[in-house]
Amino acid sequence: MSRVQTGLETLVREQPEKIRGARIGVVCHPASVDAELRHALDLLQAAGARIKAIFGPEHGARGEAQDMEDVEDVSLDPRLRVPVHSLYGATFDSLTPGQDQLADLDALVIDLQDVGARYYTFVWTMALCMEAAGKVGVRVLVCDRPNPIDGLTTEGNLVKAGFESFVGLHPLPNRHGLTPGEIARYVQRDRGARCELEIMPLRGWRRDMFFEETGLPWVYPSPNMPTVDTALVYPGMCLVEATELSEGRGTCRPFEVAGAPGVDPERLAAELSRRDLPGCRFRPLYFRPKFQKHAGGTCGGVQIHLTDRRRFDSCAVGVAFLDGVKRVAPDAFVWREKPYEFVADIPAIDLLGGDDRLRLALEAGADLGELAAEWARERAPFEDVRRGCWLY
Repeated sequence: MSRVQTGLETLVREQPEKIRGARIGVVCHPASVDAELRHALDLLQAAGARIKAIFGPEHGARGEAQDMEDVEDVSLDPRLRVPVHSLYGATFDSLTPGQDQLADLDALVIDLQDVGARYYTFVWTMALCMEAAGKVGVRVLVCDRPNPIDGLTTEGNLVKAGFESFVGLHPLPNRHGLTPGEIARYVQRDRGARCELEIMPLRGWRRDMFFEETGLPWVYPSPNMPTVDTALVYPGMCLVEATELSEGRGTCRPFEVAGAPGVDPERLAAELSRRDLPGCRFRPLYFRPKFQKHAGGTCGGVQIHLTDRRRFDSCAVGVAFLDGVKRVAPDAFVWREKPYEFVADIPAIDLLGGDDRLRLALEAGADLGELAAEWARERAPFEDVRRGCWLY
């Protein structure tokens, strides 16, 4: 099987003159590798770039930090002996590189594997870096990577004005069907980010591909994204983060497993199964998270087993899961009240949902099918915008 060539490989193999001798900063994480698992930092340096700074998104440049965990502001890379700047600290301002951190650079190279969901913060780190680089005249090279859950399917709701956050700085649907390079193009073309942008394209990628079809190795880009199946359930099951239910963090199958103490697994699995949601089955189980919500406690819940990726609708499943728990274990269902991704005055579910309609519908026991139909109608006009950003 021929394999896909990443934008990183396009840059260092076909156009190394774009970085040879240049003073560059690199925005990267552990999945910033080529097909031989060689890291971008090594490949860029070997191509003649002068790496002057490294920038780490959420979870850090080395990917060891858990979600929403502050990362040390400045450290020193032990091999390259250059500063490593955190783009995920304790405040919203920490998400953007400072002008002093960019001032001595000729270019900023961004190479971040995304997972195809609006809430996954790496594309928003990219967007903020583009804006910051544009202000100081630093050109931006985005090394494109495949959308691991295909480049065709969209799901969920677009972010409405007033509900923007680091899980949705611009109006994309929950599952967006774009590559990082295409989102960079969208942010520049449709959202007004002004910078000198060049996208290093993929070679051989098709929009209908799932990641395994690319021939590339899956390197989990964050601690709770171990498999492609995790990425497939994430656009819907990340909604569980907006509650005090466990989304399976602290287990071996985050987002595929979810539940809470006080939930009867058999009742929940039966409730979800009766809805006849396509492309998956629900297995009742007990699990015990080792960290985060309900750490050390026994939770009842379900595991989502994918049976047909093409028919599976993650957002429909995530909404059904929340509604199902609320019906079979109402005492266990509690909304998250703590600040979420640097926002304290808007509920987490409204940030993840893109507005307040999902929360209000769940609280009222309303027809969620009508809400899903509204979302689909609202996504329809976005298709023209999305297709206008396609590179493949």
